[in-house]
Amino acid sequence: MPGPPAPPEGRGRRGRGWILALVAAVLVGVVGGGGVWAASKLSGGGAQPQDVLPANALAYVRLDLDPSAGQKLALFGIARKFSATRDSFGGDDPRKALVTALQKDDPDLSKVDFARDVEPWLGDRVGLAVLPADGGGDPVGALAVQVKDEAAARTGIAKMGLGDGKGGLAFRDGYAIIATSQKLADEYVKAAPLSGEPRFAGDLGALGEQGVLSFWMDVEKVADAGWSEIADTPVLQQIKGMRFAGALRFSGDYAELTGITRGGTATSIRPEPVKIGELPASTVAAASISGLGDLLREQWPSIERAAGGPGGETVRQALDEARTQYGLSLPDDLATLLGRTLTLALDEQDLDGAQPRVGAVLTTDTAKARDMVDRVKIHRNGMERSADIATAEGDGRFVIASTQEYADALNGGGTLGESETFKIAVPDAANATYALYADLDRLEKLYLDGLSGQERADAEKLRAIGLSGTHGDDGSTFTLRVVFN
Repeated sequence: MPGPPAPPEGRGRRGRGWILALVAAVLVGVVGGGGVWAASKLSGGGAQPQDVLPANALAYVRLDLDPSAGQKLALFGIARKFSATRDSFGGDDPRKALVTALQKDDPDLSKVDFARDVEPWLGDRVGLAVLPADGGGDPVGALAVQVKDEAAARTGIAKMGLGDGKGGLAFRDGYAIIATSQKLADEYVKAAPLSGEPRFAGDLGALGEQGVLSFWMDVEKVADAGWSEIADTPVLQQIKGMRFAGALRFSGDYAELTGITRGGTATSIRPEPVKIGELPASTVAAASISGLGDLLREQWPSIERAAGGPGGETVRQALDEARTQYGLSLPDDLATLLGRTLTLALDEQDLDGAQPRVGAVLTTDTAKARDMVDRVKIHRNGMERSADIATAEGDGRFVIASTQEYADALNGGGTLGESETFKIAVPDAANATYALYADLDRLEKLYLDGLSGQERADAEKLRAIGLSGTHGDDGSTFTLRVVFN
């Protein structure tokens, strides 16, 4: 999403230096420094930026160096595993390291002394709200920075670039509210808070733990705000009425990015669980999604319109080739191939060999799928190289694989879902309507020999990656996890 309008000519870097300093300070703390400094402040309580920013926000992002104790301790434990962050957790205040780095690149900040001008007032939390502009036009931004001393903050923020008409500053409940004008800053501190807006509060309540970073957006408000660069895009119009929220969180074993969507236009498609956990235990990577066949049928008129319009030549060629060379009937044959659920799998056996074991498991009309594969085989056998497609079927499943042995193994199901690594990486896999999984410990043989030294040691700390999500009448959810050894 584009940011607020650029400052008037002549204000440039100096006008934005204080924003970069404050936001980056939190980022430095999250990924690189201040382990002892932050670990000594495990309260996680107090006002949040949403408690002081206006309720009419279109979108909101929050960074927090003072989340719950469990979040902080998990984050520090993970950071100490990797060379890029391990040495930084030595007790230095990350805000000082950030200001020092900025001073090297910006001569205007050379006179700022961290101990005198920044440390006495800068708190641990920062939030950015995107708000509608007075009289329409592009939305504007408002920054909420937690402060410990209002008088010191006023002086320090002015030294870091906010002054001489470069924006407005006001205070509310332990936060400095920084806006594009003094008039707006004064209005924002008197407005009803975002935390009291029912839909925002409900969305964050459904999200749960907000972790170190969280975000929220009301797509309908954005679409109605006249933000010319994005408001008229087809995707945004299709999801008008939707809101989404998300958070970056940590556990002792993993880092996760999780999110939810609510509202939006209801769809007739009802995805079913993908059952990715029923793949063989020897599976090292898999991706599974539900409802693609029905979605293709629903969207086919739009696809044909796009193919017939300007820039649709590539789509038209692909559709014509599928019909004439492979004898496929579109969209029916393609919808059959996508099925009610589609799962792609890669096996550990022969992983680094000449012919890896790969396959697809379809929940679909098996008779139609068999007929389609036979037609493709006939076409392929007429070429220089014969078709090398193995199949198996049973109990509503149709399997396509690189070898008959692997096709039979996929058709027989398996116990991947009982793996401890899988259970951590893919939460709630039994109910997921889409999922992705990669066992990095078992995939290491493909890339680890190309690494050496600390780079190799860091790579060995990565255990798995997983994604799972659901879609239902009340919205959708997703969780992306990186699991560590």
